[in-house]
Amino acid sequence: MREYSLPVRVYIEDTDAGGIVYYVNYLKFMERARTELMRAAGYGKTAIFSHDSMFVVTETSIKYLKPATLDDELLVTAAVSEVRGVTLTFEQTVRRGTEFLCNGTVQVACVDRQSLKPRRIPADMRARLDNGE
Repeated sequence: MREYSLPVRVYIEDTDAGGIVYYVNYLKFMERARTELMRAAGYGKTAIFSHDSMFVVTETSIKYLKPATLDDELLVTAAVSEVRGVTLTFEQTVRRGTEFLCNGTVQVACVDRQSLKPRRIPADMRARLDNGE
């Protein structure tokens, strides 16, 4: 799948006492963009759960460059950068216009819903995401 972009408006609930987006909320914005990327690829939550699988975050790395503030219009992006046996790695950004506010990578692992043990990403999903569809 190519880069997916999700517009996000900053609300007061996203900010700290100084009116700046609280750092952990960037992770929430990124989660939404990854979820919508998967939905656009045909793998909404229902499709993922039909495989008795789910994805859990195993690693994140984020670089904060500039703050977002109350009422900003942001664009949050997600793109699959690597597909392995049980993991997907996403490259993500948060921008305000052309200004990059933060960027990072998020790795998720496919696990069995019951045991939470790692399991291979379903072949059809792996093929679709690995081919950039």
